[in-house]
Amino acid sequence: MAKSKNNAKKLSYISVPSQIINSISSSSLQSLLDSPKKSSRSTNRFFFFFTNSIFRRPRLWFITLFLFGFLGMLKLGLTLNIPFSPHPCATTLPQNMISTPLSKSNLGVVRDNNIKDEVLLAKAVVSHVELRAQGLDKVEGDGDVEKSEFWQQPDGLGYKPCLSFSRDYRRATDGVLKDRRRYLMVVVSGGLNQQRNQIVDAVVIARILGAALVVPILQVNVIWGDESEFGDIFDLEHFKRVLANDVRVVSALPSTHLMTKPVEGSPPLHVTPSWIRSRYLRRFNREGVLLLRGLDSRLSKDLSSDLQKLRCKVAFNALRFAQPVQELGDRIAERMKSKGPYLALHLRMEKDVWVRTGCLPGLSDELDEIVNNERIERPELLTARSNMTYHERKMAGLCPLNAVEVTRLLKGLGAPKNARMYWAGGQPLGGKEALLPLIQEFPHFYSKEDLALPGELQPFANKASIMAAIDYIVSEKSDVFMPSHGGNMGHAIQGHRAFAGHKKYITPNKRHMLPYFHNSSLSEQEFNRIIKELHQDSLGQPELRTIKAGRDVTKYPIPECMCNDSHANS
Repeated sequence: MAKSKNNAKKLSYISVPSQIINSISSSSLQSLLDSPKKSSRSTNRFFFFFTNSIFRRPRLWFITLFLFGFLGMLKLGLTLNIPFSPHPCATTLPQNMISTPLSKSNLGVVRDNNIKDEVLLAKAVVSHVELRAQGLDKVEGDGDVEKSEFWQQPDGLGYKPCLSFSRDYRRATDGVLKDRRRYLMVVVSGGLNQQRNQIVDAVVIARILGAALVVPILQVNVIWGDESEFGDIFDLEHFKRVLANDVRVVSALPSTHLMTKPVEGSPPLHVTPSWIRSRYLRRFNREGVLLLRGLDSRLSKDLSSDLQKLRCKVAFNALRFAQPVQELGDRIAERMKSKGPYLALHLRMEKDVWVRTGCLPGLSDELDEIVNNERIERPELLTARSNMTYHERKMAGLCPLNAVEVTRLLKGLGAPKNARMYWAGGQPLGGKEALLPLIQEFPHFYSKEDLALPGELQPFANKASIMAAIDYIVSEKSDVFMPSHGGNMGHAIQGHRAFAGHKKYITPNKRHMLPYFHNSSLSEQEFNRIIKELHQDSLGQPELRTIKAGRDVTKYPIPECMCNDSHANS
């Protein structure tokens, strides 16, 4: 190549796709723009040979461009790092989580000082949105989360599921399954966990009467307007399959019974199997169809061992959630679990809960006035003891804990400040501001809305029972669970966690601990010692159902549904 007399350099230009330019780091771009003033002879010779070879051979030119593009995109993937705030519920973000505006010098790279440099290669293929949901970024001190004694599990004493039925039960099964004359229909009402309880009892009643069970009808909830059917919430085929040796479950009445006028009934509270047979069996045999409504707490909790086992089998094995619901719940639970252990809180702070219990939120005069006015306007909503004042109910342990009390209880039990918490439950009265005491003390505070990817919850919008099912799944899979107030969900999860090996379940000892909450003379150390002492036997340890009459086996599965290792025969 001849040099010009004035020694001027000739410039050549090539077009490169913008994707490749964007994939090259700032240092690479700078090195291309700032060529060295002096170049060695060997470098010039190589450049001359390279450019001549490239431009005379189009195929080689294309391969070279492809390699540059591939290497650039690989670099972009390896350096991509998108932060997700660990404070989704906080009103302001911590200073170290405020993103720095992008400039040409950091094109294609988002930096986060809180995330370690050792990024797994697999993260390169995770989408932008999924990183946000799975991130739950670590902050200072997170490495000690798992070391806290708070996560220590109770001693399960070797208890395992044990659902072996007696010979008499198995012998009677053939007759129950072959019967084609009697069909039990049930209409179940209420929220998800009320529905679960009634479905469990419906299966047991079908077995008592030797009838086939038509898939339960879920009554449209007048409060939430949820029109979900059984198969929308639960896995129907799994339900049938698990109970195939206990009760015949059919999707609809056969054609021979479609025109039959059913025998209708609504049993009183806590009826026995003998009462059910004497009340319904003769007319049931004649008409062939029995329709029962309002089964909540209608069947006695004290049944024979075989029927207790059947209740456990339905509650813990047969009632599996429908696949789309289960998979979404599993994904959200995994996002919580990906950064270590987590606590699930079932917070009962909704307006209707305060009204029905005769209690007050106690966080502000304004919120207390809202509840009092609602109670005056609708006195029929008050289901608690009407002869007690609010203060008497509170000190008797009959009121839900508010956010301040939940926070003090968790701190007293040793929950680390960096503990990750999942919030299950409806919208609290006062909105998220009612949760500020919790969020300020435990900033890793998430709900399913915080963790779901865009559009994941959309198919279940206006489906309150399915939303509650997602909360149930994430709560059941947590390392520790605590309800702020008793209720159907808390009872169901208590039994489920016991059946799964007695996973830690904190039962707030409200009646005994609340006086200490108002004792300002106690030091923090002394207060914490007292709280731990009050709860040392309320952490989910094995507890016999038979200690107290009327206990539900789906809450206390020992001894009918669980036995020690040497006798387990599940």
